[in-house]
Amino acid sequence: MQLPVQSQSTLYAEGWEAEAGPEDLLEIARAADRSGFAYLASCDHVGIPRRLAAAMSTVWYDPVATLAFLAAATERVRLLSHVAIVGLRHPLLTAKQYATLDRLSGGRLILGVGAGHVQEEFEALGVDFRQRGAVLDECLDALRAALGPDEFPEHHGKLYDFGGLGQRPRPAQEHVPVWVGGSSAAAVRRAALKGDGWLPQGDPRDRLPGQIERIRRLRDEAGVQGPFAIGAIAEPLYVGAPRWEAGRRTVSGPPEVIAESLRAYRAMGVDQLQVRFRSRGRDELIDQMEEFGGEVAPLLS
Repeated sequence: MQLPVQSQSTLYAEGWEAEAGPEDLLEIARAADRSGFAYLASCDHVGIPRRLAAAMSTVWYDPVATLAFLAAATERVRLLSHVAIVGLRHPLLTAKQYATLDRLSGGRLILGVGAGHVQEEFEALGVDFRQRGAVLDECLDALRAALGPDEFPEHHGKLYDFGGLGQRPRPAQEHVPVWVGGSSAAAVRRAALKGDGWLPQGDPRDRLPGQIERIRRLRDEAGVQGPFAIGAIAEPLYVGAPRWEAGRRTVSGPPEVIAESLRAYRAMGVDQLQVRFRSRGRDELIDQMEEFGGEVAPLLS
């Protein structure tokens, strides 16, 4: 699940999150850990321009700091950047930060990456917004080297050229999984050919089978081997019958009804499913998470 509080776009944030803070994040992360959730995710934006602030808000916690903070309070749940706009930073800097996070968390990092969409953010940091796709492509290659086993990683490309610089600690994992986010044709192709997984950006159910088929075809045609995790983001959920207006798109009802709805994703070929729960406060959210973990999740296997 994507963590609440750490990003507060009006598209998904609940009203109570505006007054929430670090203690709420800690309690939610602990609940995810004990309830069997696969990962917790944190978003990435450096700054939001005034023209977008009303819709996106300016509340965007730094993902490295946030996930490291929560790593110390959890034991099992994995830590996902969903997604890190890695083109805004030099890949050696990104590698240093995320390798340290992986080491501190005992190998629980999943590096989710994306191209980004806020032009002013790129301009302020001196990065060419129009070339962000090409920048991300090379960043992925550079990060593969910089997050690999070599203490002195090397990459020699058009945009980044480094070698002879040692970086320790190395990641705890032999291979840090990199999941590529986005649903454009370019993003799907990038995920298929350069990633270990795909994080769609709001694809409805009826669009997912075509996207998944394209990923498989691209990988087959290119001869790309190895595990690949296909993701999806479910509709908002509420376990039980809400006694308040939970939204027309919310899937609610007893565990069996919710599980039946979610099993349709597995039938499409989805490997991991990101869920979000409607709630009016932290305690209600944690209750929903615990009920989902105890009553719904066992029906999905």
